[in-house]
Amino acid sequence: MKTVSVREAREKIGSLLDAVSAGENIVITRRGKPVAQLTAVETEDISIRFADRTRFREQISSSQISSKKLIRKMRDERG
Repeated sequence: MKTVSVREAREKIGSLLDAVSAGENIVITRRGKPVAQLTAVETEDISIRFADRTRFREQISSSQISSKKLIRKMRDERG
């Protein structure tokens, strides 16, 4: 377990967070006495999964005009 002063923690917070992410625990001291501990947060796998939209896409008819031309046409009509 690594120990750092408050001043050192302020100066090196980025590298301390990298060390914590790698599994290290860090104690922060004030005037030589421990006051806080940095530890990694346990997270669940929160990857986002989208439903399969293959059938939905097959039901949509393709446009006869390109999106570029459609947007230009809409802009021209506005003003």
